[in-house]
Amino acid sequence: MPRAPAREKTTRSQPSSEAVLSIAPAPTLAETAPLAVAPAHITARGVSVDFAHDGMVQRVLSGIDIDVPRGSFVSLIGPSGCGKSTLLKVMAGLLTPSEGDVTVAGLAPGEAAKRHMIGLVFQEATLLPWKTALENAAFLLTVGGRATPKDVALDKANEMLRLVKLEGAARKLPSQLSGGMRQRVAIARALALDPEVLLMDEPFGALDAITREEMSRGLLDIWERTGKTIVLVTHSIDEAVFLSRDVHVMATGPARIIETLPIELPAHRDEDTFNLPAFGEAEAHLRRLLIQGHAGERA
Repeated sequence: MPRAPAREKTTRSQPSSEAVLSIAPAPTLAETAPLAVAPAHITARGVSVDFAHDGMVQRVLSGIDIDVPRGSFVSLIGPSGCGKSTLLKVMAGLLTPSEGDVTVAGLAPGEAAKRHMIGLVFQEATLLPWKTALENAAFLLTVGGRATPKDVALDKANEMLRLVKLEGAARKLPSQLSGGMRQRVAIARALALDPEVLLMDEPFGALDAITREEMSRGLLDIWERTGKTIVLVTHSIDEAVFLSRDVHVMATGPARIIETLPIELPAHRDEDTFNLPAFGEAEAHLRRLLIQGHAGERA
C-alpha cells in the first residue's frame, strides 16, 4: 500500500511509464499508524489562471499553492465554478497558467504527459462506440508518437481490465455496458499507460448512488494495489472523506484553496468506515467549509 503522509491537526501543504504496470504489495499497515511524509509528486506555486471573454478578463484561479505527495490520494472539493476542473487541467498540461508554476515529478505537466506519466479520467467515459471494451482500453497505447505494437497493447489492456474487474466484458461494445462498466473501461484505458499520476474529474458524477459507492471502493482497491498518485475532483463530501488522505477545499471570490484537511481515518477503509466518529467529524468540517466557500469567504 502506498505510504501516506504523517497526519497533522492543522492545515498543511502537501513509478514509471513503461509497458508493465507495477503492482504494490498487499497493505500491511497498522490501521492508524502515522507514516513518514512522502516527497511532493505534484507541486503548484502561485498558480493563477485568467480567461478572456468579450474583452473582459476573469480570474478563475488565484494564487494556488499545493503539494501532492507521491503515492497519495487527494481530493479537490468546492462549489461549482471554484476552479477545481481548471486546476486539474493545469496539472494535466491541458491548460497553461497565466501566473505561477506547476511540476509533475519535477517536469512541466506537458512534458510529463508526453512521457505517459499522467493518466486522465473524466466524468464521461468517451469510449469509441465501434470498438470493444478491450480495444478501447488499449487505444491510447496504439496512437501518438510512442505507439505500442498492437499485440502488446491488447495484452496490457487485458491486464488492466482484470484490474478493474471487467475481464468478462472485454469483447462487448460500449452500448452493451452499464454506465459504471464504461467508466471502469475509461479507468483501465488511463492505467494502461502505466502513469505515475492519475487525474480524475468527477468520474462517478453521472452514476447512481449505489454504483458510485461500488466504484469508489474499486478505485480505492486500485490505488492500494498500484501506488499511483491520484487527484480526484468531486462534489461529494462522503466520497472525498472515504477515498482521500487529504482534501483540498476550494472557494470562490476569488477561486482559491482555503484549507487542506488531513483525513485521519484507518488506512484500510470499508463500509464500517462511514460509521466512525472521525468520519462524521471530517464530513461536518468539510460541509462548514463548503458553506463558507459558497459565500466566497472564510470564517
